[in-house]
Amino acid sequence: MCHENPIAMYRYTDFDRQFVHGRAAQFRDQLQRHLAGELGEEEFRALRLQNGWYVQRHAPMLRVAVPYGELSSRQLRMLARIAVEHDLQDAGKPAQRGGFGHFSTRQNLQFNWIPLDQAADVMDKLAAVDMHGIQTSGNCIRNITTDALAGVAADEIVDPRPYCEILRQWSTLHPEFAFLPRKFKIAVSGATEDRAASAWHDIGLQLLRNETGEVGFKVSVGGGMGRTPLIATPVHGFVPWQQILVFIEAIVRVYNLHGRRDNMYKARIKILVKAEGQRFVDAVNAEFAALLADDGLAGAQLIPQAELERVSRSFVAPVQALASTAPTAASADQPLGYRRWLERNVHAHQLGGHRAVTLSLKRAGLPPGDVTAAQMNDAADLADRYSQGELRVTHDQNLLLPWVREDELRGLWLAAREAGFATPNIGLLTDMIACPGGDLCALANARSIPVAAAITERFDDLDALYDIGDIDLHLSGCINSCGHHHSGHIGILGVDKDGAEWYQITLGGADGSTLSGAAVAGKVIGPAFAADEVPDVIEAVVELYRQQRQPGEPFIALARRLGTAPFRAAADAVRRSTARVLAATA
Repeated sequence: MCHENPIAMYRYTDFDRQFVHGRAAQFRDQLQRHLAGELGEEEFRALRLQNGWYVQRHAPMLRVAVPYGELSSRQLRMLARIAVEHDLQDAGKPAQRGGFGHFSTRQNLQFNWIPLDQAADVMDKLAAVDMHGIQTSGNCIRNITTDALAGVAADEIVDPRPYCEILRQWSTLHPEFAFLPRKFKIAVSGATEDRAASAWHDIGLQLLRNETGEVGFKVSVGGGMGRTPLIATPVHGFVPWQQILVFIEAIVRVYNLHGRRDNMYKARIKILVKAEGQRFVDAVNAEFAALLADDGLAGAQLIPQAELERVSRSFVAPVQALASTAPTAASADQPLGYRRWLERNVHAHQLGGHRAVTLSLKRAGLPPGDVTAAQMNDAADLADRYSQGELRVTHDQNLLLPWVREDELRGLWLAAREAGFATPNIGLLTDMIACPGGDLCALANARSIPVAAAITERFDDLDALYDIGDIDLHLSGCINSCGHHHSGHIGILGVDKDGAEWYQITLGGADGSTLSGAAVAGKVIGPAFAADEVPDVIEAVVELYRQQRQPGEPFIALARRLGTAPFRAAADAVRRSTARVLAATA
C-alpha cells in the first residue's frame, strides 16, 4: 500500500514545491562557490546554517525539518535512502556507525556523518519529498512543535495542526525575524493535557474555547532551559485565532528591538521577560494594539476564515480510517508482552475503533532517538500497513502511528516486535530523553550515549520497571539542555571538571504533563558524579522511592513530598562507597 499524499497531512502546493526546490538550487550554488574557494568559511557559515547544516565534532550535521512532527512513509523512506547513500560509514569515526538518523525533542531528524561536498545532493533529495532544513538552525523562528497526538487525542479541545502550518508558512523566511538576537522556539498545544511542553518554550500557545465556543489562544512567553531555566510567563488569556499572527508579531518585534545582542548567554527572550517583568507584557500589548490599529499591517497578518479552511482540509481523518472496527480486548490468556504493550504503547483515540500506537526507539544497542536506515524503512512499512502511511515524531524521541484500527493491534504488535519497535516501556525509566552528547556534538562537555546505555543495561528487567512505574529521565551532555534535563523527574547533566566528564543529578523537574503537574525545573541533589557512578546513583534514588512510596504514589509525587535531602543522602552513599572501593584497591 503506497500513500503518496496522505490525506491527513498538509499537502504541498505548486508554490510550496517551487519554493523548496528553488532554495535547494540556491544552496547548491552557494556550496559550489564555497568548495571552489570563492566563498570564505565565515561567509558560507551563515548560508549553511540557514539550511540546517552545522559542523559538529567529527563531521557536518544536517538537521531536517519535520514540521510539527508529521512524517509520511514516503518521506521516511527518503530519509532512509539518504542515510544509506550519504551518511557514510567510514572516514575514521570513533566507534560510531553511519547509515542512521537521530530524532530530537524538536520533532526533527538529524544526520551526523554526511560529507559537506554531498550536501547539495541531499537537499535535492529532500526537496523531492517536500522536505528541507530551512530554519532548523540560526537566530530565527525554528520548527513549530506540537503534541504528537494532535488531531487524534481523546482529550483534544482544538486540532492545533492547521494553526501550526499557518505559523510555519508565516515564519518561514520572515524578513523582519531572520536575524533575531537568538534562536526562537514556539510550541502549540490543543488538548487538555499539555504534551508539547509549551511552558518551556519562547512562546507557548494553548488553544482553548471561550464561554461562547469561540477559538483562541492563551499565550505564554519566556520559557527556556540552558544556563537559566525559566518557565514561560502568561501574557494574554485569550487571543482570538484570527489575530494570533499579529500578537506573535508584537512579541517578536519587542524581542527583536530590546533583546540582548552583546551577550549570547543573555540574548534569549526569557532573559528579557525576567528582567522587564510587567513592562515587557505592557510593551507587547501596546505593540499588539498598534498593529491592530494599522489597517494595512493588521490586514496582512489577520488569518482569513478561507485560509484556515484551506489549510484545515489537509488535516481531515483518512477516509479509510472512518469505518468503525471491533475492539480487541486484552484478555488474560494473551501473551504478557502483548498485554504490556497495550498498556504502555497504545493510546486512546478520537475515532471509535481506533488507537494511536507508539513505536519505541528506546532499546538496548542504540542511543535514545536513533534509527538505522533499515529501521526507517521498517517503520515506513508499518505506517503503510497500519496507519494510512502517516507517522509522528514525539517530543520524547519516539515515533507514533496515529491511525491504527483496533482489530489490527495484534498484527501490528507482532510486526513491530519483529522490527524492534515493540519494547513496552513508554513512560518508564528506560524511555529516556537524551541528546547525542560528546560523541557527536562539538558543544557538549560530556558524553550522553554511554551513560544512557549503562542505565538501560542496569534497568533491563521489565518486571522491575513496571514496579517502579512512571519516571521521566532526561539526559543532557551540556548546559545547552538539548536533552531537557531540567524537566526530567530525574535529570542528568554532563559537566566538565578539569578536563574530565562528570554528571550532575537533579530531581523533581516537570514538563507540564498531567502526571508531572505544572512545568518546573528540577533541583540539584549535590556535587557531580563520575560517569561510572551514575547508574548506581539512579538505582539508589529509585530504591529510596520504592522503600518510601505510599500505595499508588508515583515517583514525582514522592520526590516532591520528601524533598531533595533524603535523595541526596542516598546518592552520597554511592559516592562514599565508590571512594572506599578505590581506597581499598589503591
